[in-house]
Amino acid sequence: MAVKKETTKKAVTKKEAPKKEAKPASKPASKKEAPKKVIITTPVKKQASNKTVYHVSKRDNDGREWKVFIEGSEKVIKLFNTQAEALAYAKSLISNKDDGSYVKLHGLDGKIRKV
Repeated sequence: MAVKKETTKKAVTKKEAPKKEAKPASKPASKKEAPKKVIITTPVKKQASNKTVYHVSKRDNDGREWKVFIEGSEKVIKLFNTQAEALAYAKSLISNKDDGSYVKLHGLDGKIRKV
């Protein structure tokens, strides 16, 4: 046998309703109102590699001699009468290093050629 219990609900009026406590201002009311995070990014510089790039190209001012120079520098390391001599010298410079250095050979038109 099931026994039914009668319960009476008391009507709550506006005056009797409990007051809600105010939330502290430091906490946002909802996730939508959360302050946006500002992320400041700075450009990252590439780390300098130990690789040295030697260029072999024709001299600009008179075009009679071949020059060997390091990439990023305007200073000429050595001048040669022929391209073959300049290339052999540049290859000897990279053979002394074990850091992955390499040679770029420029043709008469200034474009890079295969070594």
